[in-house]
Amino acid sequence: MTSLGDKGSVQTQTKVLSQDSWTQVSCPCCVSKQVEPLVLIQLSDSVQPVTKRWLISLIETSKRHGGAALLAHPGEDECGDVVVVSAPRCTFLKATEDLGLCKKYHNEDMVAFSYHDRDNFSNVDDMQEFLTLAERQYIVKNELDSLQAQKKQRIPGIPEAPGVLEAWENICQKLVRAGVIKDIFPLHDQQRLNDLGRRWYSKKQIWGQPLDAIQSYFGSTVAFYFSFLDFYTWALVPPAFLGLVLTFLLPGGGGVVKEQAGEGAMEEDDDGPSVSGHMVQAVFSMLWSTLFIELWKRRSSSLSHRWGTLNLAERFAGPRPGFHGTLGLNPETGRLEPLFPEWQRQLRVGLVSLPLVGLLMGLVVLGMTCFYHGEALVQGFHQDSGSLFSGVLLYMPSMAHIVYTNMLGNVYHAVAMQLTEWENHREESSFQNHHTTKVLLYVTIYVCLLSIFAQRLASMLIGNQLVNQCTEVVVPFIVDRFLSAPHKKEQEDDLEMDKLRAQRSLPPYPGLFAEYIELLLQFGYLSLFSCVYPLTAVLLLLNNITEIRGDAYKICKLFRKPFSAPVSNMGVWQTAFEVLGFVSVMSNCWLLLLSPRVQEFCLEGGISGKNIILVAILVEHVLILVKMVLAFMIPDEPDWVRIKREQIEFNSMQALGQQVRMI
Repeated sequence: MTSLGDKGSVQTQTKVLSQDSWTQVSCPCCVSKQVEPLVLIQLSDSVQPVTKRWLISLIETSKRHGGAALLAHPGEDECGDVVVVSAPRCTFLKATEDLGLCKKYHNEDMVAFSYHDRDNFSNVDDMQEFLTLAERQYIVKNELDSLQAQKKQRIPGIPEAPGVLEAWENICQKLVRAGVIKDIFPLHDQQRLNDLGRRWYSKKQIWGQPLDAIQSYFGSTVAFYFSFLDFYTWALVPPAFLGLVLTFLLPGGGGVVKEQAGEGAMEEDDDGPSVSGHMVQAVFSMLWSTLFIELWKRRSSSLSHRWGTLNLAERFAGPRPGFHGTLGLNPETGRLEPLFPEWQRQLRVGLVSLPLVGLLMGLVVLGMTCFYHGEALVQGFHQDSGSLFSGVLLYMPSMAHIVYTNMLGNVYHAVAMQLTEWENHREESSFQNHHTTKVLLYVTIYVCLLSIFAQRLASMLIGNQLVNQCTEVVVPFIVDRFLSAPHKKEQEDDLEMDKLRAQRSLPPYPGLFAEYIELLLQFGYLSLFSCVYPLTAVLLLLNNITEIRGDAYKICKLFRKPFSAPVSNMGVWQTAFEVLGFVSVMSNCWLLLLSPRVQEFCLEGGISGKNIILVAILVEHVLILVKMVLAFMIPDEPDWVRIKREQIEFNSMQALGQQVRMI
């Protein structure tokens, strides 16, 4: 929650804006001496003053008359190209109930907030204490996104063709398409941001992050990512220790499995790991991945309760901004909104999305197959000729495959986004889940096919980590400290500069999608191929220690502040890690089956090749069964969280019953 020092930073920030120009509220409980600027709407440079005044009046109007019931400020100039937005107390409280957020009751328990019972909640009269900064900014953005035209009308100051609003059309989306609104983004609180940076990425200690402060400033979406990254980095210590033991302390532990060119057999260095080392690493990876995921679920549920997102109610919230359909009454909420039949969405997914995704998956497999055969041909040619030219050709299949994979990945990501938009999902979480699932299919297929080239794991892993460290830590640091430093110095020296406008020069935050993909690939390397290269966890541990600070530095210093919706967990990403955990069992059994030492060990024991396959299948099923038993035995949430969740549900039902009786 916001501290007393945070209130001081708000006072400093509001000095830029005249308090007299804010929307005047009539509700006595919403009157405030100071209004906190939360969100900035950046308008086109050529916007007409009449258009800006119309937009401000729409933002200020009550919901009963089709407005957003927010507070607006025209900026330094009423004819300028910015509108600063905040919200009154009543809007915040009603939105808190609609979102299903839990807040501290008078007895210090976390309870689902009820507007009718608001006087019994702690700090309900002080929005900077009651709601986090991220929650306040998200509520403002959510109210802006919910603006809809009550009837067909023209937008003042806009030509007739693009300036006509149809009945119940989303107003913000229309203004973006008409070129009136260029961007909408939350404002940084520079003093709070500097304090957070000193506690987060500037401190010298390696472990630990101020998760509560991150959640308060950037929201639970960002906080869950950094919490998971921190938890995952700690969890890498046991496999890293085992990898060091197998590599340096056991006899002949430093080898890596290799594959003969153009053949299905695999070979190992003479000093490679023993059969027992392979098996220990494979079984440990399976157990480790299961325990890691199950313990993270418990950690996630604890954080969700602490941050008040255990009882979110997105299902009954309004539709996301991109959702469209025929206007009608929602049968669940009774609200007038666009409706789209579920059977049409399922038809689009089944008849169009799935076949296209399958086609692109086939192109991934085709690329891997061509690389495999191309490498075999080039190596055969080099063995026959032994010339310098043939030596250079050895690198061509890898280079061609990298270019092909990057191009196909970019095409796939664009197609996945377009397909998900076309499927027309109502809730934002449903949209994100379907989009992420499509991309995860691509990543999973790609990672699983890497088992064919397991002998290259060390070089691929080291190369990827070096590239990531360069692009995510070194380059941003150079840009911020050297290339952007003179510009920042000019801004600091210019006392007349509008601090709110200055934030527009920052690029928008790209989101956490790429960060989660990177962690998923790491998890795939470790859980699927650690028996091939035991030092995988060591390299990942060293990388992630700097990854935490690098990601924190980027989000604090190099980008605009992102909007962050309240979430109760990692969403579909958690499922993705679970799926890779199951795939790891099959992958490790397959790699052990292909290991010449394991095959030699089995043949010496009198086990035929056919029986080796049967034994591998039996072991695979036994390990999967053990994995499922472990997952079942470890509850997804601690008992105290389960009790608190049930109490929240019971209290919500009681509050609803009391409201019904009052009606």
